[in-house]
Amino acid sequence: MPGRADEGASRRRALLGALARSTATSLALLVLYFTAPLDAGPLAVSFWLVAGLALVGVLVTWQVRSIARAPYPRLRAVEAACSTLPLSLLLFAATHFELDQLKPGSYSQTMTRIDALYFVMTVFTTVGFGDITPVTEVARVVVMLQMLGDVIFIGLIARVLLGAVQTGLRRRRVEHGPDGLPGDLESGGGQEDVTPQV
Repeated sequence: MPGRADEGASRRRALLGALARSTATSLALLVLYFTAPLDAGPLAVSFWLVAGLALVGVLVTWQVRSIARAPYPRLRAVEAACSTLPLSLLLFAATHFELDQLKPGSYSQTMTRIDALYFVMTVFTTVGFGDITPVTEVARVVVMLQMLGDVIFIGLIARVLLGAVQTGLRRRRVEHGPDGLPGDLESGGGQEDVTPQV
């Protein structure tokens, strides 16, 4: 049936596009992290952390709406997570790096950008090897903010993204019928499609 073949090709194109955009976004954020001049004063560091967290919130809000309207909500949710999570982690890595530059001795060892990124990843994954630890109160507050942000990201944001996926899938079923193909409601459905929706 040509409708199913067209739908399969459309899904493959959407999958490749989502993978390409997710990879490009993650790479762009990494390049920005490693090339941005991170030598601001204490007030600027605080401002950038708060502004960055606000940007993550705005980005998540926009992405939830985008997922609910997307032709392939699951793919759009994965793409959203692949842009929001790196942004959040790199934001905290930059903050840890900046804090160590401003107040040497804030951590148990001097941090490079790689060290800061490594530290953020160990905190996010709750591995916590203990080789880098916050020493000063300010550093510990930043780590606590990151842990709280990680819990919010994993719990609340994941739930919101999944809710948006469900909304998008319901919308797709209403518009395209149970098989997800245009015209199924008018034609009475046809055979059951066993192709997993992306």
